[in-house]
Amino acid sequence: MKTVWDIGAQRPHFAPLKEDRTVDLCVIGLGGSGLTAIHEATDRGLKVIGVDAGEIAGEAAGRNGGFLLAGIAEFHHDAVANFGREKASALYQHTLDEMALMERAAPASIRRIGGLRVAFDDEELVDCRRHFDALRLDGFPVEMYDGPEGQGILIATDGVFHPLNRAISLVQRAVLGGAELFAHTKALSVESHLVRTPHGNIEAKNILVAIDGNISVLLPQLSGDVYPVRLQMLSTSPDHGVHFPLPVYTRSAYDYWQQLTDGRICIGGGRDIGGVEEDTNEVRITNKVQNFLEERIKGLGITAPVEHRWAATVSYTKSGLPIAREVMPGVYAIGAYCGTGNVVGALLGRAMVEKITTGQSEAWSDFSEVI
Repeated sequence: MKTVWDIGAQRPHFAPLKEDRTVDLCVIGLGGSGLTAIHEATDRGLKVIGVDAGEIAGEAAGRNGGFLLAGIAEFHHDAVANFGREKASALYQHTLDEMALMERAAPASIRRIGGLRVAFDDEELVDCRRHFDALRLDGFPVEMYDGPEGQGILIATDGVFHPLNRAISLVQRAVLGGAELFAHTKALSVESHLVRTPHGNIEAKNILVAIDGNISVLLPQLSGDVYPVRLQMLSTSPDHGVHFPLPVYTRSAYDYWQQLTDGRICIGGGRDIGGVEEDTNEVRITNKVQNFLEERIKGLGITAPVEHRWAATVSYTKSGLPIAREVMPGVYAIGAYCGTGNVVGALLGRAMVEKITTGQSEAWSDFSEVI
């Protein structure tokens, strides 16, 4: 199930782990969050091993829509209502800070061009204005927008990125920093200071479980807090008859699309259209959602044929907040980003390493306290 991100990308390949090892930090999951944690840890002088059950960025980290969005999954005005203005603003600022670090680490893969939230109907336009008011009140950049895509808000700090190329950049930096990476190495179980895999065990002072869609499978302690969700996408061949200079999300972020620099359209969404069938960790596309996405691109005036279709699984929480937790002594879990893990995942991976090396992390505390 190839994605648009596989076009021209040179994914690095790593062998499985075949012997016992002892390290300072073992990271399970080599997506954006795990690779960010590894890079941060090697920069701080830790001996690190990273393992993944599949390939580098083989799941949602390399199969998402390529959006960089400030904030958590909840819109800022909803976060203010639920957690208070001070806490919501702190969380939002942490993501802005992380986006700047991401851009510095992989500048060729990231474009901070801004992003649009476009109202699908009058009710959502009212909510866009609430979103605007909350951001403006707290001093975050935002403008009202009225253009070809519709009415809504423009958030200038947002942007887009190439998920797989960014992961490849992080892999290269991690290896240069001395980290050892192993693909096709499934973590069979995790306990304090020990990860068991099919052909070797890893003793580690600290362990980070940085997987999203299957986090509660490996850590059943989280099963009451998270549930799996399948997200589906498609992309077209280059269509130069349309022009979408900015990424767009709409219908309360259920649907989202962007036009890549080569003219291809990349669109995702329709999770609600698929219904309860999408609450699964089964990675496959369905006619119901794919047909919906095809109708959406036709409505946007896109006539180019579909080239790729794909799916990925992530985890959601009932609260709408990510998991950032020490689940047992020396074992940390991050995940369940509710579909917006590109920035928050990297942020929490970095924050976890800061916490274990310095004894404190403002970002980790802020996210942990509200969960």
